[in-house]
Amino acid sequence: MDDVVIVGAGPAGSVAGAVLARAGARVRIVDRASFPRPKLCGDTINPGTLACLYRLGVGEVVDAHGLRIDGMLVTGEGGVAIEGRYPDDLHGRAILRRDLDWLLLQRALAAGCCFEPSLRVGGASVDTSRGTIVRGVTVGHNGSTRELRAPVTIAADGRRSTLAFGLGLAHHPKRPRRWAVGAYFADVALRPPTMRSSPNALGEMHVRRGRYIGVAPVPGGLTNVCLVKPSAPGDAELRDPAALLRRELDRDPLLRERFADARLVDAPAVLGPLAVDAERRSIPGLLLAGDAAGFIDPMTGDGLRFAIRGGELAAIAALEALEHGWPALHARHAARRAREFNAKWRFNRTLRTLVASPTGISAAAIGARLAPAVLRAIVSRAGDCELAAALA
Repeated sequence: MDDVVIVGAGPAGSVAGAVLARAGARVRIVDRASFPRPKLCGDTINPGTLACLYRLGVGEVVDAHGLRIDGMLVTGEGGVAIEGRYPDDLHGRAILRRDLDWLLLQRALAAGCCFEPSLRVGGASVDTSRGTIVRGVTVGHNGSTRELRAPVTIAADGRRSTLAFGLGLAHHPKRPRRWAVGAYFADVALRPPTMRSSPNALGEMHVRRGRYIGVAPVPGGLTNVCLVKPSAPGDAELRDPAALLRRELDRDPLLRERFADARLVDAPAVLGPLAVDAERRSIPGLLLAGDAAGFIDPMTGDGLRFAIRGGELAAIAALEALEHGWPALHARHAARRAREFNAKWRFNRTLRTLVASPTGISAAAIGARLAPAVLRAIVSRAGDCELAAALA
């Protein structure tokens, strides 16, 4: 029998698996997909997250496969633009999630994890003889089902986690209800005609009333475009995501000319509703990691940091459970997550509120000109540069 079963081979699951296997645990990772596989994402890693990957021994290979990102360009309506670069020559990377996830999974396999792709997880195997305890998962393939049992199960199966939703540990809140539409474009002009400096080495966030558009150069000469907008069930615009993306780009004065000759290289991906709230209730035998533990759409690109560091924390908790059992474990794990993430979650919520307002963006632009040190501090905080410096 395995010591740990991990559902989901994305960053959280692969990082957790690698940490556990290196500590001597017998780990099995399962995923409904075959890898490498495409994944809707902004495709950028901030400096703090890159530093975490270096500490995990995969930073150099990520650096080799990604494009350097030196900061962020944020624009608002009316031509307002704020450019901020990371301090002290720190940088992030733009890398396709397909490639990043595959690199992390390969490291988990090299550490000793067993991986079973193309397995559908039906739900948790629950023992109710002495309360509610998770003993593993049921999986299916080609019409057959079986049980994978383990003392510890980690749900790292994303924001629509079969385990978390099936056990009532997660739900979509009524607000916010945002959806993401993402795709790759070729032949995008590199320099916005109305801007003084090239954003080629910058991630971009174009904030408009009721929506925002992320733009990032990625390897292979492509450009990642991700639109995030409020939506509701039955939204007619989401029925034709390619037309929706093209319409948003064509009507935007800063993006229109850059994308005039651009072409979609594949069908857009649609994801939503984005937000997931995790319940405080915990179940012995089960840990949540990555988006399954709660998800927001962080404009500062923190999703990968939360997944990678969250996978590490889940692995630490799993090792404690294997050695000492479950009493008080979830409380300790929750406290570690709070220390690690709460301040950044608050920062992200504040920043989203600011940039959601055209007045806020204009005020930020004026502040950036009058007090550039404030802008540098915000960019540094958004990029987790303090963490990067601490791990250097």
